[in-house]
Amino acid sequence: PVLVRCTISRATDGVPTHFAGSILDLTERKVHEERIHRLAFYDSLTDLPNRRLLVERLQQALHTWTLHGQAAAVLMLDLDRFKTLNDTHGHAAGDHLLQAVGRRLVETVRSFDMVARLSGDEFVVLLENLGPDPVTAAATASEVAQVVLAALDAPYTLDVGVVHYSASIGVMIAAEHGLTVDTVLKNADVALYQAKESGRNAVRLFHPSM
Repeated sequence: PVLVRCTISRATDGVPTHFAGSILDLTERKVHEERIHRLAFYDSLTDLPNRRLLVERLQQALHTWTLHGQAAAVLMLDLDRFKTLNDTHGHAAGDHLLQAVGRRLVETVRSFDMVARLSGDEFVVLLENLGPDPVTAAATASEVAQVVLAALDAPYTLDVGVVHYSASIGVMIAAEHGLTVDTVLKNADVALYQAKESGRNAVRLFHPSM
């Protein structure tokens, strides 16, 4: 990337005679801009999108439902008994596990689905383009959640040894008009709480009765 500035000099009759200018290398500026962008929109530990970028993408997904009738789903998950790892082996081991979880999530879902880290051991998977039927969208999202659950339940090899950590997942289907980003995330969190209350290592789909 370069910035080019130039000026044309003309004779008295208006005929161009020569031009002079400068070429500025913008490589360092672009690297700096990219660094600022990543700090603003990506989690520094896992390099996954953060809450800010998730909110923007979820807002777009809700807009897509309004315009084109394509449902989306939010899978909100956190690790069961994650605090035990930090207390037993220290935060470095916990960070290592969170990085491994982020990689597994990205490898498990479709390439165009978003995996974001909200905070601590809480992650969100945003599934888009699930079709116009909320029932079918719910079935698809539940199937994906079960695949994610199985992937995260496999053992992790960390510096401190091999550990096992399951996850709990709450699912919210974004397929009704009038939903806001806050409502979708809140409902997914409620479903996550129900999954934990049921004994952990489980998936629960949000229902208004919750």
